[in-house]
Amino acid sequence: MNSVNRVGPAQKIAFYAFLFVSVTLTLFPFIWMLSTSVKGSDEIFTRTPTVIPRHWTWQHYRDLFSALDMARHLFNSVVYAVGTTVFSVLFNAMSGYAFAKLRFPGREKLFTLLLVTMMVPGQVTMMPVFMILKHLHLLNTYTGLILPGTAAVFAIFMLRQFMMEIPEEILEAARVDGCSEAMIFFKIMLPLCRPIIATLVIFTFIGSWNEFLWPLIIMLREDRYTLPVALANLNGQYFTDWGLLMAGAVIVVIPAIAVFLMAQKHYIQGIAAGSVKE
Repeated sequence: MNSVNRVGPAQKIAFYAFLFVSVTLTLFPFIWMLSTSVKGSDEIFTRTPTVIPRHWTWQHYRDLFSALDMARHLFNSVVYAVGTTVFSVLFNAMSGYAFAKLRFPGREKLFTLLLVTMMVPGQVTMMPVFMILKHLHLLNTYTGLILPGTAAVFAIFMLRQFMMEIPEEILEAARVDGCSEAMIFFKIMLPLCRPIIATLVIFTFIGSWNEFLWPLIIMLREDRYTLPVALANLNGQYFTDWGLLMAGAVIVVIPAIAVFLMAQKHYIQGIAAGSVKE
C-alpha cells in the first residue's frame, strides 16, 4: 500500500513565503511605476524613497496629454495591435489547419523548413523586410506596419499541434454532410481551438502593443508613431522627466492587462490542454 506524503507546517510556511516573495518581486516594478506617476517631481528624487506618495498629484498625466497627441498615438497603437492580432490569428490558424489536417505533397518537409526559420532572429530579417516594403511603397502605412507580423512560425506550430489532437472523425462526418473545407475550418475547427486561439491573442496583442523597434523603423512621420515610440521621444538629452514617463507607461500597460483579464479563462484552458495528453 502506497503511503501518502503529508506536508508539514514548516513546508507550508516555506511554500507560502516563497510565493509571497515571488509575487512581491513581480508586482513591485508596477507598483513603483504607478506610485511615481502620481508623485510630485520633488518627491521622486528624495533621499528616502516612498512607495506611497505623501502628496498625490495628477499633474504628470495632464502634462503628458499636453506634450503628446495621445488620441492619435493611441489610435496608431490600437490599429497596429488589433490588426496584427486579427490577421495573425486568422492566417496562422489557416496554416496550422493545412499542416494538421490536409494532405499534400511535401507537407512534412515544408513544415520542417518553417521550424528551421525559427532559429533566425527577427532582427536579421528586419532590413530585407524593410527594403521589400520600400519597393512596395508601404513605408509609413498601417499595411506595412501590420503585414510582416501576420505570419509567425511559432503560432503555426502551436495551432498545428492543437489541431492534430482533434479527432479526424469529426471532420470526416462534416465532409460527408457536404461541408466544404472553408466551412469545416470556420464552423468546426476555430470554435474547437478557442483555448489556444485565446492564448495566441494574448501573446500577439501584448507583443504588438509593446513593440518599439519595428514601428520606429517603418513609421517615418511623428503623427504615425505608436504610443511606445512617442513616449520614447519624451526622453530628453540632458534631463528625463520620470513622472511623465511613468504616467505614459501606466497608460501603455492598462490595455495589455485588460486584454489578459478578458481572455485569461481561455488562456488557462489552452495551457492546460497543452500540458495534459489523454
